[in-house]
Amino acid sequence: MPANIIDGKDIAEKILDSVKERVSKLKEKPKLALVLVGNNPASEVYVNFKEKDCLKCGCGCDRYNLPEDIDEIALLDLVTKLNNDPGVHGILVQLPLPKHINENLIMDSILPHKDVDGFTPVNLGNLVNDNNFLEPATARACIALIESVENKIEGKNAVVVGRSSIVGKPVALLLLQKNATATICHSKTKNLKEHTKNADILVVAVGKAGLIKRDMVKEGAVVIDVGISRVNGKIVGDVDFDSVKEVAGFLTPVPGGVGPMTRAMLLDNLLMAYRLKPKM
Repeated sequence: MPANIIDGKDIAEKILDSVKERVSKLKEKPKLALVLVGNNPASEVYVNFKEKDCLKCGCGCDRYNLPEDIDEIALLDLVTKLNNDPGVHGILVQLPLPKHINENLIMDSILPHKDVDGFTPVNLGNLVNDNNFLEPATARACIALIESVENKIEGKNAVVVGRSSIVGKPVALLLLQKNATATICHSKTKNLKEHTKNADILVVAVGKAGLIKRDMVKEGAVVIDVGISRVNGKIVGDVDFDSVKEVAGFLTPVPGGVGPMTRAMLLDNLLMAYRLKPKM
């Protein structure tokens, strides 16, 4: 029986509607600062979507389009300025940054309570201590998609393929917090199929098109595809969708799965950041 397709767009719209309703009740509107360095076409598209989402939800949005050759000091100065601006509640520096800029240095400079991406060491460290502050938006999206079809994560065998600090590690930590038995696989993992085949919940986030085939998925599993690649002009995920849909119980499409949900969680994080702002 073909898998049930998890409609990330539909779930995301409901979250954005909820954010819009909550924002409408606030005297001051949450404001997001979007920082885009250079002219990466994909980054431009992502930032455009995020700007539209802000406006749709009634949030403020200040956008900073910076030249490709900007130096680190100038970018750090901007982040510092935004950190010190009480009217800015969330800061998002779109990745990737040009190679001459140290991404970790820039991300580490964002105040934790304005870090709507959830990438700072403080926010990632809080996940380790089960003291969640602002969770990485994509990791939140993955958990929300799983919970939309799986009432009980506790006790499930969960496998995460990919160990990035943006997706893989945070997803695994969130799954552990919900009492799943979580395994992280990566490029050095031997016999990947042995791990994925036993997963009740499988999250794949490596950026390798079609990595996960039908024979690597447990029948009835919940499969969340975070990967995104362009193959012959078509956007595809890390999961071989056409074959895996014949065995999985639930499956996210690419596009239309994790992407819209990540943006929705970003706006939800902005609202949370607004509530976390220091009291004057």
